[in-house]
Amino acid sequence: MEMNSKVLILYTGGTIGMVKDLKTGRLVSFDFNHLYTHIPELERLPITLESISLEKPIDSSEINRSHWQNIGRIVLENYHEFDGFVILHGSDTMAFTASVLSFMVQGLNKPIILTGSQLPIGTIRTDGKENLITAIEIAGAKDAQGISVVQEVAVYFEYSLLRGNRSSKISANQFDAFASPNYPKLAVAGVNIEFQNDRLFRSAKDTIQFSPELSDQLSLIKLFPGMNFNAYSSIFKLENNRLIILETFGSGNASSDVTFRKLITQFIAEGGIVLNVTQCSSGSVQQGKYETSSFFEAAGVISGKDLTTEAAVTKSMHLLGVYSSQETVKKFLKEDLVGEMTV
Repeated sequence: MEMNSKVLILYTGGTIGMVKDLKTGRLVSFDFNHLYTHIPELERLPITLESISLEKPIDSSEINRSHWQNIGRIVLENYHEFDGFVILHGSDTMAFTASVLSFMVQGLNKPIILTGSQLPIGTIRTDGKENLITAIEIAGAKDAQGISVVQEVAVYFEYSLLRGNRSSKISANQFDAFASPNYPKLAVAGVNIEFQNDRLFRSAKDTIQFSPELSDQLSLIKLFPGMNFNAYSSIFKLENNRLIILETFGSGNASSDVTFRKLITQFIAEGGIVLNVTQCSSGSVQQGKYETSSFFEAAGVISGKDLTTEAAVTKSMHLLGVYSSQETVKKFLKEDLVGEMTV
């Protein structure tokens, strides 16, 4: 690690930034300007730290497109001044934020590391201190040539570094709260931080590209046995949605219900896009492998392959926001843009 690494910490909200008020006993956000007071171990890192907090920290369940755009702009405005970025974020929607940032901010040659905690940083047994300290180390890590080891958006949680757009939250009560079921870990933190260099993403773009446009003209439908498809008819109207994501069974299977098939056929015929992802935490959509998914293939439904739901949603929001042409959106949905899916 180079001695002159400079890392920006952006606090957006979440459990990690909470401490107990000794007078009231309530949890309150701590002042990140006093970071070294709360975590004196940080002074021993050969990294210069600066911090920014959102004017109004947010519960991650409240996060929306405007927050994502604001976070992206903060990174962009400070991009050339810092060697890496650590975003402190509530764990509930962290995988969505990590995914959307990977699409909004492309051409990275520096790391954006998201982390948080299951217990407040002011709690004795908190996981927040280790998560923050190691996330900062990773954000400042450079090779012998002074080049950032990580050059992508990633999630660090409980000794594991995961590609951001491959991550999902899998536990509400365990410190090991995140998994990357379809892509191996980028690094494991033990006595040393062991980076898996062959797994790290390298952009083909030679300059950073910021695309803040995000669309909300999409819907997500999780299929379940016996569902009443008539209740979803308004979703399959082009004036309401340009794109619909289906969370299907297994390797991309669904009911052969006549109403369901008619809704899909008509929506696609009118210019709508349907994207198929699996409900399973690991594995890939393989349309046509079974008879129940052969209809999708014939109707023009796009296979999401091994996209996580978080990546499918945010990639769709990004593409719909940037491109007015449905054909262009379809084209890029089928391509791996930033390491989000196996093609």
